[in-house]
Amino acid sequence: MLATNFTDARKDFKKYCDEAVKNSETVVVTRKNHENVVILSLDKYNNLRENMYIFGDRKYVEQLLESKKQVETGFAQKRNLIEE
Repeated sequence: MLATNFTDARKDFKKYCDEAVKNSETVVVTRKNHENVVILSLDKYNNLRENMYIFGDRKYVEQLLESKKQVETGFAQKRNLIEE
């Protein structure tokens, strides 16, 4: 994670955007007398939103945990996909 102040972020905006995209960095921009903001890549943002959606559904999380338990205890079966 990188941190910078607002003035430097504005001055080197392209650099910080490139860090977020190319190096998967999260950039925290501090602002005097205001709340801080974060710069992150669209891929990272979409991943975050997807995880919030998935983990926001308690029933789905319970199904995932049960499936994980079945795999770990050897209860799962490997199957071939049918190609059409």
